[in-house]
Amino acid sequence: MFRSKKVKKAELDQEFLDHIFQLKKEWNYLDNILNRSIEPSEFGQFDLAIAKVKYFYLLREAKVRNLSAIK
Repeated sequence: MFRSKKVKKAELDQEFLDHIFQLKKEWNYLDNILNRSIEPSEFGQFDLAIAKVKYFYLLREAKVRNLSAIK
């Protein structure tokens, strides 16, 4: 009974870390596009700011949960 809870927590932690990595890739992708563009649009800059804020929020949440990608 207690094992299933640990398994669920481990699975949720892994999904959380996967989501962090996905957001980092999205942030880097948008940053590269905006750096290459001659005249970046406001919508592109807005999307970049949102991706950056989401990423840093999840990093803070991972710190609170004591999660680490390095094991």
